[in-house]
Amino acid sequence: MTIRLDGRPVAETLDRSTRDAVAAVGAGAAPPALVSLHRGVDSPFRFYLRRQAKAAGALGIAFRDEALDPTAGPEELVAALRALDRDPSVHGVLVEHPLPAPFDFLRAVDELRPEKDVDGVSPRSLGRLVGQRPVHVPAVARAALSIARHYRLPLDGEPVAVVGRSATVGLPLAVLLASAPPGGNAAVSVLHSRSGDLADRLRAARTIFSCVGRPGLLDRSNVPEGAHVVDVGLSSVPDPDRPGSQKAVGDANAPALDGWAGSLTPIPGGVGPVTVAELMAATVRAWRMLVRGEAAA
Repeated sequence: MTIRLDGRPVAETLDRSTRDAVAAVGAGAAPPALVSLHRGVDSPFRFYLRRQAKAAGALGIAFRDEALDPTAGPEELVAALRALDRDPSVHGVLVEHPLPAPFDFLRAVDELRPEKDVDGVSPRSLGRLVGQRPVHVPAVARAALSIARHYRLPLDGEPVAVVGRSATVGLPLAVLLASAPPGGNAAVSVLHSRSGDLADRLRAARTIFSCVGRPGLLDRSNVPEGAHVVDVGLSSVPDPDRPGSQKAVGDANAPALDGWAGSLTPIPGGVGPVTVAELMAATVRAWRMLVRGEAAA
């Protein structure tokens, strides 16, 4: 039987801690404030934006959806981020990504000081993560590790594979998994399009984190029987039950892996809710650093 790694109880635990922290801010004080900056055009980011707004409202975090003019270019994005970085009423900033050419996401987000980069994806933030002195950690990577730790998946000293090497998800996740506690302490392999036969590379893995965004990438032909799969990939495909509509799917072929994998995160309902909860928790940490002068945890 394949165990369902539901992200909701993990997110609920995080949210309770965040709600208590916001309540402790005190009457009359400005609450932690998050701004989500995006291009103002229709994209999959809008779904994530709605989830951010709903979560922030439920937790008492001030939230602002800030859209650039749809005709804005890279310099306008940089200017907006500089302004948000200077604004003392804003404690956390999230920037839509990935961004299309000619936008340079990493150059733009590096305009934020690490304390305000609550998604932990700027070059400075990622450098601190590699140096084992993070301020914030990429929310998706942290969410994937939180799920694995909550369900006590085999990590410590175990062979673990990360499929995908993006700068904002796959590589930071690999660093987290390889790091000493509170990381995963795992023996990590990072696989990508030039790694050769996937089945051969995954043969020894006890836990697999897939961050590619390729529907159906993982199935019984390449996942070892009994292995645990944390599906971080997210894609939209036509929904056969609703003509003209799209549905969210992951990298794992869930029906094929049912009864084969030891456990599997669902999509939706797996890493997604935990990612939002991690982002809200990071906003509160940013408020503590910027307003109270606390050191990075």
